[in-house]
Amino acid sequence: MHRRTFVQATALSGLALGLRPQESSGASAPRPLVMDAMGELRAEYDDALVRDMLASGINAITVTLCDPKPEGAEGLEVAVEGLLEYDRLIAARPHFFLKGTSVAHVDEARRSGRMAVFYLYQNTVQFGDDLDRVDLFYRLGLRSCQLTYNDRNLAGAGCRAEGRLTEFGRRLIDRMNSRRMLLDLSHVNMATMADAIAASRAPVHISHTGCQSVFAHVRNTTDDNLRALSNGGGVVGICQIRPFLTRKKTDNLDAYIDHIAHAVKVAGEDHVCIGSDRDHRVIKMTPEYISELKREEGSQVVDDELPLFLEALNGPRRMEVVWSALSRRGLGSAAIEKIMGANLYRLYREVIG
Repeated sequence: MHRRTFVQATALSGLALGLRPQESSGASAPRPLVMDAMGELRAEYDDALVRDMLASGINAITVTLCDPKPEGAEGLEVAVEGLLEYDRLIAARPHFFLKGTSVAHVDEARRSGRMAVFYLYQNTVQFGDDLDRVDLFYRLGLRSCQLTYNDRNLAGAGCRAEGRLTEFGRRLIDRMNSRRMLLDLSHVNMATMADAIAASRAPVHISHTGCQSVFAHVRNTTDDNLRALSNGGGVVGICQIRPFLTRKKTDNLDAYIDHIAHAVKVAGEDHVCIGSDRDHRVIKMTPEYISELKREEGSQVVDDELPLFLEALNGPRRMEVVWSALSRRGLGSAAIEKIMGANLYRLYREVIG
């Protein structure tokens, strides 16, 4: 499965202070909705780890199905196998997971104490130049897709490439809109992002990014594009990849909250969510882990940029930590509930159904 790592699976608890997602003012009050716009879910997760994720309040998670880098026939093969692998994972653990293809599955997950799992590809290479493949993958359960990964493809330019949205990209967006498949603009460059926001007839998503005005990084989003996304009804997810957010390697939770607060200021509290882009296990920075990470990610792993995680969010109960940190920053409960899940639910309801 994409980005496997060898880590010690241990429970992280006791980090959160104050209000937690599972707490309520009365015994009959419902738990607030918690959704991760782009996180990791691995076959290696044992039952204790999944229970900790559920205890943190997570009702739904969107997962990357495969390595986004292969192209051509290999890209199609990897994409299909990745989707089928997650189908098998969910089918094998129905007491924990259900496949998410509509917000009705989020509602069912909340009622049954499980997690709805939505599918995402981080590239459009599996479609090739055949728009009918959008329909095919939709029938297989795909509900969101990134326009590009880091480099250029037929649709446009990623964050490490020059260029804009192509004519094929416009036709692809139109087909995705027609099929109610959510357009994700994570990883695209800012020119392609602006073009795609303008081209889409439906609200768009940036599932995992940071704010360029807070910390300059090629993977972060400009204020202009945050405003354009907001004006179109879209939602931006703030990721938890430390090198995208801050140079600080310790005591860095406030840096993450800075990005969320800035996104709220620019895009509005109705247009921000959490898109962690992180493993839920407790990562130990062992030589074995670092070697495995480099085998998986290749040149994307830079020694000086390790660790990738924020220390306070290194574990399965991090949503509680984020909730409490937002509360300490002064956000009201209504705004926090939007950021932690309600905004993403609204986007899914409007676009996916």
